[in-house]
Amino acid sequence: MLPRATIALGGTAGLGKNCRVREAAARQTGRMPRPGRDRLRELLDAVLAGADDGVARTLDEMAGDAFASPFHFSRLLSRDTGEPPVAMRRRVMLERAAWQLRQGSSVTDAAWAAGYESVDGFSRAFARAFGHPPGTPARGHWLPAPNGIHYHPPMALWVSSPERVPSPVTEQLVGHDLDDTRALLAVALELPEERLREVRLPGVAGLDRDGPQESIVAVLEHLVRTREVWLAAIEGLDAPARPTGAGVAELLVRHEAAAGRWLAAVRDLDRRGAWNDRLIDTRRDPPESFVLSGVVAHVLTYCAHRRQLARGLLRAAGRRIDDGDPIMWLRARRGETTGQDGT
Repeated sequence: MLPRATIALGGTAGLGKNCRVREAAARQTGRMPRPGRDRLRELLDAVLAGADDGVARTLDEMAGDAFASPFHFSRLLSRDTGEPPVAMRRRVMLERAAWQLRQGSSVTDAAWAAGYESVDGFSRAFARAFGHPPGTPARGHWLPAPNGIHYHPPMALWVSSPERVPSPVTEQLVGHDLDDTRALLAVALELPEERLREVRLPGVAGLDRDGPQESIVAVLEHLVRTREVWLAAIEGLDAPARPTGAGVAELLVRHEAAAGRWLAAVRDLDRRGAWNDRLIDTRRDPPESFVLSGVVAHVLTYCAHRRQLARGLLRAAGRRIDDGDPIMWLRARRGETTGQDGT
């Protein structure tokens, strides 16, 4: 078992004699600490300096405090913790914001405290990380981390171990699916109702049992409902009712309500290694069982198909929208410029 410990966010003095971050991170990565100067503690201190005051910091500023070049600073942190410094600071600050929101903080106050210049920018970052907007209560405030380093109130980090690192492929597939769906719904909101319901694909259906998907709004409704149905099955709830005539604004509300729960459910399956567990649908005659890995693959497959179908229909209706490429999505999420390969 790895030790659990806390270190203060901010100045070096707050790290204290009982800091075990270096040892924990080293064990997580298979590298035992070297005696003498605690360089990893210094690097972490540089990453998190000013975080308790919501001060925004660049990679150059962090590296300067650690007396290292940005390249070597980033390489050392990534090597010893498995996480780049900018990504670690952003994640820890979002965890802190999620904790503050659970304590009753306003979204605006949480955004400023996290160092964001606008509430919209904070809301987008929060939704990408947690799978739902900051106004929706979160089950917890920790995000997946490759090193077990998390925000722990009131002003500390918690090194938790052992921590199962989520599969980056699964995490990115699900995150991209949710973000892209949200983006498609936002674009569809710009169209008048009659164009959304215009029959554009006569007789087209993704699955026979799902019924036709002939209009933009019909494709988007199937896209949102797919996750709702399987999420209810995983959570042991009744299948949600299917309201008739749902508009795009209602679909966006439904998506936001289910997105965080779906992301949490998939993360839980991954954390527990429960991919081979089965759901048994006793409402069918005879009862039918579903392997959970197959359920997630089913949702991702048909959601990807419907997203691209909706994208084509939106373009045909005169709306401009990106290609929905996961490579570009991941670059944007990491704050990388076009043309970088993320290595």
